[in-house]
Amino acid sequence: MIELDGVSVTYENGTRGLDDVSIRINEGEFVYLVGPTGEGKSTFMKVIYREVLPTRGRVIVSGTDVTRLPRSRVPYLRRDIGVVFQDFRLLPDKTAFENVGYAMEVIGVNRRELRERVANLLAQVGLEHKGTAYPSQLSGGEQQRVSIARALINHPPIFLADEPTGNLDPETSWGIVCLLNEINRQGATVVVASHDRDIVDRSRKRVVSLARGRIVRDEPEGRYDPAPA
Repeated sequence: MIELDGVSVTYENGTRGLDDVSIRINEGEFVYLVGPTGEGKSTFMKVIYREVLPTRGRVIVSGTDVTRLPRSRVPYLRRDIGVVFQDFRLLPDKTAFENVGYAMEVIGVNRRELRERVANLLAQVGLEHKGTAYPSQLSGGEQQRVSIARALINHPPIFLADEPTGNLDPETSWGIVCLLNEINRQGATVVVASHDRDIVDRSRKRVVSLARGRIVRDEPEGRYDPAPA
């Protein structure tokens, strides 16, 4: 479960990222965040995984108020939250296999378990034969699939995707969305920030629209744009 209670974020330059946002996302939901660039979608994501601290309000993630979490506990919070980005953020000098396994390597998982889990995840995202390829040898869609596999490595109950199809063609984008749907079907709570009208309209999931840092619409089985009155 994710809950924002009266959350506002004002950056040092005076920009308002969020403005008195209150929302509850239940366990196992799939939610799209929509709205123009600069309206608060990325800030919404960042307060969930404690990249940004609210100026005001509470952020509850799986029963924990992350705004009160000691800095030393933030890495443990993030192990339970998978995050993917539009620009993939893969390590260029590591193979697909190494990129996916890096998070496990950091926390000292034994080599046999690491190899097994990484191989299973690469197969899950359709890249079982690409483990030895470097990011520069992969297409944009393949790089995004690697980043999704990396985000899944610790079986997170919450999965956040910030414009995951922004750099991809329509067919590849829909393949990524189908993968996110499968992650959701397996039990994860999925939140996706997207500018892609076609994908949002085809998905018919809950749609939350942000404008000037405020929630202006929250519809079950919604569309990118509000339905005509």
